[in-house]
Amino acid sequence: MVRNRVARNKEVLTTGEVARICKVARRTVTKWFDSGQLRGYRIPGSKDRRVPVSQLIRFMRQNNIPLAGMAQFTKTRVLIVDDEAEIVEMLRDLLATQTNYDVHVARNGFEAGVGVERIKPHAILLDINLGDINGREVCKAVRSNPELQISRVIAMSGQLSDDDRAALVRQGFDGFLKKPFTMQGVIQAIEDAVVD
Repeated sequence: MVRNRVARNKEVLTTGEVARICKVARRTVTKWFDSGQLRGYRIPGSKDRRVPVSQLIRFMRQNNIPLAGMAQFTKTRVLIVDDEAEIVEMLRDLLATQTNYDVHVARNGFEAGVGVERIKPHAILLDINLGDINGREVCKAVRSNPELQISRVIAMSGQLSDDDRAALVRQGFDGFLKKPFTMQGVIQAIEDAVVD
């Protein structure tokens, strides 16, 4: 049991683990690495290679490799960004009890900026009408940071119509939740965004 917990929180993978995730031979992973397609590093004094999870996800997305295999090595990190305390508490409590997600909270744009840099979330539930900054600016900052290729941004608002979905996608959002929302809707939005 403890061994599984350690494996699920890995940030760096071996070529064998990458091969299992991508369902290819270890030799194929070595070729990707040696050609520079898959970024990582070599262990000093050894031929062993290591691949950061963020680089593997970037590579998999670029090459249309399904991300489903990643679940065995990483726990889905979710950052809730909302300045409404009731929404934050409800989402945090329900996600903590109904999922196995690693849930974090930011109550304003500044905390969101610090949070995304620190935890590199897989999914960001982002209220687009924050008191201190427009959520669209937060999304734009996430999209412009190459270290956050892993992050998927889901807009939350009670003030947008369904017609606004296309505009949000053009602005870089990966999903949309209209308040009030159901818990099943929240979980489905996270799963749809993270496992594409």
